[in-house]
Amino acid sequence: MKRILTIAGSDSGGGAGIQADLKTFHQHGCYGMSAITAVTAQNTLGVHGVANLSPDFVALQLISVVTDLGVDAAKVGMLSTAPIIRAVADELRTLNIPNLVVDPVMRAKGGAPLLQDDAQAAFIAVIVPQADIITPNLPEAAALAGIPVTSKADMFEAARIICGKGAATVLVKGGHLSDEATDIFFDGAVFTEYPAERIDSTNTHGTGCTYSAAIAANLGLGLPMLEAIARAKRFVTAAIGESMDLGHGIGPLNHFVEVV
Repeated sequence: MKRILTIAGSDSGGGAGIQADLKTFHQHGCYGMSAITAVTAQNTLGVHGVANLSPDFVALQLISVVTDLGVDAAKVGMLSTAPIIRAVADELRTLNIPNLVVDPVMRAKGGAPLLQDDAQAAFIAVIVPQADIITPNLPEAAALAGIPVTSKADMFEAARIICGKGAATVLVKGGHLSDEATDIFFDGAVFTEYPAERIDSTNTHGTGCTYSAAIAANLGLGLPMLEAIARAKRFVTAAIGESMDLGHGIGPLNHFVEVV
């Protein structure tokens, strides 16, 4: 069984963060493990509080998991602070974790900040260059690239810029586009588009976490990058299409959908 690690924050509402990641790993037939960076008090209405773990303890979780159980792929989600970012980056280099998927979590679906302002430069400097693939949405791509990203043309340019900051490959997600949900992948030389129908749903909490976790699972299973993305895209699209109407705000995806 393939072993997939999530390095991310905990969502008490279960729709995003490590909870979404572990559900996604399980649905792909993988053994899920976690290194928790922060604990959030969160539900479908928003993030009501964040308690960051100490950088040393985050690092200890990583060391404990990797040196005993081993890892076939990993995803990085919420890192929150510059000290946590630097601690995770150091261990990623030391432990030589393969198939690293980086989801640059900066804000919750409801708008609450999940990456402190002074941590963005550290993230770009020490996490982005270690990514086998980084998966920003449009606002995240704009922050990483330093340009406005509101159109497909902007997505192509942002992917070039982010790749130039050291990421091996970039997937700019088009879920925030007004008329379609096309993602743009760039491997440093060639662009690939991943189109999908736009689903009219308010239950999209955890979409980015789920998508990146599915890519990590598929890479861990041995799929080539382009196929891993395509399979993950089908999974997250189906999970949105069959989302669950829970809570009084932005509801979660349905992680029980079939992986095809």
